[in-house]
Amino acid sequence: MSPRPDPVRDEIRRRQKSRAVVMAIALFAFVILVYFISIAKMAVYG
Repeated sequence: MSPRPDPVRDEIRRRQKSRAVVMAIALFAFVILVYFISIAKMAVYG
């Protein structure tokens, strides 16, 4: 007999997953921002 799914645990997992996705997007955006700032500085200071 399989145990019933715990709705509280499922909600916690769902929130953890959504938080991880948001953090991944924020990290990616930060990396892109640093990349473009570096390119802009190289173009200015050549």
